[in-house]
Amino acid sequence: MKQLQKFSQLKIDWATHDAAKYACENWHYSGCLPTGKLVKVGVWEDEKYIGVVLFGRGASPHLGTKFNLSQIEVCELVRIALREHKTPVSRIMAIAIKFLKASNSGLRLIVSFADPVQGHHGGVYQANNWIYSGKSNSTTEVFVDGKWRHMRGAFYKMTKETKTREVEGKHRYLMPLDNEMRSSIMKLSLPYPKRITKANSGDQSESGGAVPTDALQSSKPYKSNNNQENDGIA
Repeated sequence: MKQLQKFSQLKIDWATHDAAKYACENWHYSGCLPTGKLVKVGVWEDEKYIGVVLFGRGASPHLGTKFNLSQIEVCELVRIALREHKTPVSRIMAIAIKFLKASNSGLRLIVSFADPVQGHHGGVYQANNWIYSGKSNSTTEVFVDGKWRHMRGAFYKMTKETKTREVEGKHRYLMPLDNEMRSSIMKLSLPYPKRITKANSGDQSESGGAVPTDALQSSKPYKSNNNQENDGIA
């Protein structure tokens, strides 16, 4: 007798700052919550908190310049931080984008990056038909506080002895939010990069005791649509 597949119950809603911070610190390779204004979309499976999708202004104030967009018309998908889960990341991301559009009507474009240094080639973006536009410029990282960090965010901690390294650029993916924007950026479209090494899916499975507290496991770390705890992009 063929066994029936059991589907998990998926819930996506606004996440609190504390819930987003926990997910990033425990289930994302960066180990930190981005700074600045953020739209925080939480994810639950079978009433269990499994992580967050975050949108923000991004590290560069010129993110939209190349696309003739103002700072309030473009944003970056800055984190997908998930513990072990059943739902495809592509589905979670697609619903999170709907939440973003509903709360930021002026947005026209989302930009996201896949880091080849981490073994990522952008498979989750390819699954959702994002437009690939090549790699960003290489950057310089510095080794401070026991980890490699972008020079822009750690320059003030540098000394003459600080180690530095050049890091290759990241794969850049674009998600237009209207037809006019899509037509405008299609000329930038390039063939998708292929997976070279075994990559993570863009999130990290739980490991080493990374188990949420009871408060995070419940459906409490979010605000309803009428009282969301999000900074907004605009």
